[in-house]
Amino acid sequence: MTADADRRFMRHALGLARRGLGRVWPNPAVGCVIVRDGRVVGRGWTQAGGRPHAETVALAQAGDTARGAVAYVTLEPCAHHGKTPPCAEALIAAGIARVVSALEDPDARVAGRGHAMLRAAGITVETGIMAAEAAALQQGFLTRIGQGRPMVTLKLATSFDGRIATASGDSQWITGEGARRRVHAMRAAHDAVLVGAGTARADDPSLTVRGLGVAHQPIRIVAARWLDLSLVGTLARTAAEVPVWLLHGPAAAEERQEAWTALGARLIEVAETEGGLDPAAMLAALGSAGLTRVFCEGGGRLAAALIRARLVDELAVFSAGIGIGGDGRAALGAFGLSHLAEAPRFALTGVEQIGPDVLTLWSRG
Repeated sequence: MTADADRRFMRHALGLARRGLGRVWPNPAVGCVIVRDGRVVGRGWTQAGGRPHAETVALAQAGDTARGAVAYVTLEPCAHHGKTPPCAEALIAAGIARVVSALEDPDARVAGRGHAMLRAAGITVETGIMAAEAAALQQGFLTRIGQGRPMVTLKLATSFDGRIATASGDSQWITGEGARRRVHAMRAAHDAVLVGAGTARADDPSLTVRGLGVAHQPIRIVAARWLDLSLVGTLARTAAEVPVWLLHGPAAAEERQEAWTALGARLIEVAETEGGLDPAAMLAALGSAGLTRVFCEGGGRLAAALIRARLVDELAVFSAGIGIGGDGRAALGAFGLSHLAEAPRFALTGVEQIGPDVLTLWSRG
C-alpha cells in the first residue's frame, strides 16, 4: 500500500470510530477497516456499551478474505483478556498480514503489548498514521487514562454581547433552530450532559437528545451541592427512564438523598471547596465512574468554576445576532481577575455559520 492509500483507509476507519462517540464508555471509540488487494472486505466500530470491539466486527464481516489482508485500526488492538479475548489474538488467528494503527493505547493493560504480540506473530505493524487526527477523536479516552477525568466540552449559547438570558431569566430562544439541533447532535456524541443546580431549577431541562432519531441518551448529571432540586420536575419524573446522576456535597440532607435514590438517581458525593463543589473532585469522580466525554451546558457559575480550574478542554460558543444588554445574565460567572494576563485563553479551532447564528470552536491553550 502507498502512503496515500494508508491515509485514505485510516480516514475511513476514523469515520467509523466517530460513530461510537458517546455510546461506548468506558471503552475508547475505535474503528477498523480490513483491506485486501485494495478493496475493503470488512469494517467495524466499537459497539454500544463497548463490545464487541471494532476489530471483532470487521473480522466477522471479512471472514476468510481477512487472510493476507491489511487491518487499519485507529487505536492499538487490545492485548488483555477481559470480557472478550484480545483483539490482537483475533487478528493473528484471522491471518492478517499487516496492521496499521494510528495510536498506541496508553491503557496500562495494553501500552504496546498489542503491537508486540502482532510483531511476534510475524505481522508487519506500522503506527502513527494520522496520529493527530486519532488523538483528537480519542481525546476523552486519553484524558481519562492520562488525567483520571473525562474531557469537558463547554457549550455556551449567547447574544452577541455575551448574555444568556434577560434580567428576568427569559432565554428561549436566543439561538435558532439549526443551532439547537447541532447542540442535540453534540449531546449525542458525549457520554453525559452536565449542568449546575441553578440551571436545573430555572430551566427544568430534560437534557435528552431529541429530533435526531437517536435511541441512545447520555447520562444526565447535575452538580447540586445540597440536592436542592425539584422532586417533581422533569429530571425527577424521568430518572427511572434515562439515567440521572447527582453530584452533591457531604452535608446534603439525608432525606433528599433518600428521595432522589428512590426516584432512581445515582448519587455521588464529592468534596467541597469554598463556595461550592470542588470542580476537580467532580470530574475525578466522573472519570472513576468510567465517563470519557462530558458536555457541560452551564450555568454561568459552574462554567466559570470549570474554566478557572483549567478543566474545560473545548468551548463550543453559539452566538446570535441579538443584543440583551448589561442587565442581562452573563454567560460566565465571576473569575475574580485583577490583571488581563491572568485570564484563561483558548485557541480558535473552527468557525461555522448555522442559519442566522455563528458557532466558534475553541481549544484550551
